[in-house]
Amino acid sequence: MTRSKRETERTYETPAAYDASWLAGLLDVEGIASVAERGTEKLDAVYYDTDDLRLVGASVTLRRRTGGADAGWRLKLPMSGADQEEVSAPLSKAIPNTLRDLVVSRVRETELRPVVRIRSTRRVRHLLDSAGTVLAELSLDEVRADFLSATTSRASWTEMEVTLAEDIDSSLLDGVDERLRDKGIGCAGYPSKLARALEETGAEVPLLPDTGRETVVPGSAADEVLSYVDQQARTLVDIDPAVRRGLPDAVHKMRVTCRRLRSTLRTYRPVLDRKVTDPIREELKWLGGELAAARDQEVLAERLGSHIRALPRELLLGRVDARLQEWNVTRTAEARQRTLDALRSPRYLELLDSLTALAEQPPLARKAETGPEKVMVKAILKEYERLVGRVAHALELSPGTERDEALHQARKAAKRTRYATEPARASLGKPAKRLGRRVKAVQKVLGDHQDSVGARQALRNLALEAHAAHEPSFTWGLLYGQEQAEADTCERNVPTVWAPASKPRLRKALAG
Repeated sequence: MTRSKRETERTYETPAAYDASWLAGLLDVEGIASVAERGTEKLDAVYYDTDDLRLVGASVTLRRRTGGADAGWRLKLPMSGADQEEVSAPLSKAIPNTLRDLVVSRVRETELRPVVRIRSTRRVRHLLDSAGTVLAELSLDEVRADFLSATTSRASWTEMEVTLAEDIDSSLLDGVDERLRDKGIGCAGYPSKLARALEETGAEVPLLPDTGRETVVPGSAADEVLSYVDQQARTLVDIDPAVRRGLPDAVHKMRVTCRRLRSTLRTYRPVLDRKVTDPIREELKWLGGELAAARDQEVLAERLGSHIRALPRELLLGRVDARLQEWNVTRTAEARQRTLDALRSPRYLELLDSLTALAEQPPLARKAETGPEKVMVKAILKEYERLVGRVAHALELSPGTERDEALHQARKAAKRTRYATEPARASLGKPAKRLGRRVKAVQKVLGDHQDSVGARQALRNLALEAHAAHEPSFTWGLLYGQEQAEADTCERNVPTVWAPASKPRLRKALAG
């Protein structure tokens, strides 16, 4: 069993005098009422990584620690700013599978082995408020580090850490930092003990794989497109642990990343050879499809649940809440298992490998060295003209199933057009950004319409299930009618939202 928490800490050089002469200054920090001695701990941590230190390169650490109150396995994943998310598991001899899964997107099938051992003698103090609540932990560490190579090398140093307690505002650390600096105590020059251990033991940290960008003309169309593709590929790897743990919105972010990559590789075929990129696009389509059930169910459950909560109680006839919950639990479990099966498959790892190979050996096509303005404008306008045609076709149809599908196809074209503008924003500037914003508004209203189509299908099935169980189906029919009304409103709004996105001046501005 694992648990996670957000960890916010700062590391400092050792103060000249670790005593009351500077500790008293911390009592001037708002909220801190006292400093309590908590004794000394002996800690022994072994850090695991690949031979080429892929986790270190991704600012990820995996360690097994004995001693102290938090003995066990710890995986630290980077978050926004200097924060980290710490995922813990009980002490065991082997790396827990739950933690190994969370690094597989970064290490693939490469073996993890012990690379550094760090032993610390830690003197601990707690910073408390007036009620005795722990606000932060302040520790002085005497550190011995061994790099576990064929020839073991050693380093030693002392440092101080201040770690914020859970649910405490980070402004407290700012106050502590200010008081420490007043005493001449500066931040350490290393992001972590592991980073310092690697440098001070003289470990030869292997360089990360070459991106292959030396074959790309700087400022060319290929340079712009590959920068965007690299960014999205890194996002796919980074979001993987959150998807495996079922964190909110994680599946959605991964699915959108797949779409962005697919769309970019399709739109910019003149830049990157499609003989290489088309198979990658197919695999991205497969992964997006495996994620679809989980994301669609998430959206549907939230939508139907909110509509049910908004109804007066007298309109809820039968087992409405219970039936929706049963329906959601079953479908969510099935969809989540499908997602996990995909992420644990060799096919997924091969996809990640193919994206890495794309960066290391870019498959440049005939327009790769061309300036980005000409190539990207032509590619964006090609997607845009397809969108124009699909919107016009949808608006010509009468309301019904055929029009619903046509609006759905227009929505997909709007996404592709919007995604086409994203790699080009650096070189095309405001015209690309403006077109992207206008198309996003169209995508939004078409997305709302498609969500209603999916909701109506689900409500019809729920009504049939209720009827078969001899339960009233009135509420499901009422909700169906509401969804139909929302869809009608979306359809009426399409021409209004489309008008700003269809102005000829947008095309002229983009084309220069």
